[in-house]
Amino acid sequence: MRIGELADRTGTPRRLLRYYEEQGLIVPGRSPNGYRDYHEGYVDRVLQIRGLLDSGLPTRVIKQLLPCLHSKPRAIHITDPTPETIATLERELERISERIQCLVRSRDAIADYLETTRRSQQPAAVAAAGSGATARYETAGV
Repeated sequence: MRIGELADRTGTPRRLLRYYEEQGLIVPGRSPNGYRDYHEGYVDRVLQIRGLLDSGLPTRVIKQLLPCLHSKPRAIHITDPTPETIATLERELERISERIQCLVRSRDAIADYLETTRRSQQPAAVAAAGSGATARYETAGV
């Protein structure tokens, strides 16, 4: 398949697919006219790469993990890992855990803010109901 089809099937912009190629994450073949030619397995591979990037792994680590990834089930299988590989994965696990803790704190702060804001708006809604403004308030979808 050509790059446009791979982009469509994975929801990945063409430029990003070219970046993955530059980073050595995917290596397409070339057709006689020079166009990139991706085999069917690249659909799952690109989705794996995107998932790993979304989880916070840098491309240099993903490049190390790609040979160890299997499409079904989506798991990492490393036979005879080197101490360097283990150390890299431990660092990445710690970094991801720190990001998760930060995201949880941010989520909780936003939730607290919204709860406080909603509570403070309730008296205003009750007062508006007494003045006949309820219909406009409800119609506005709030």
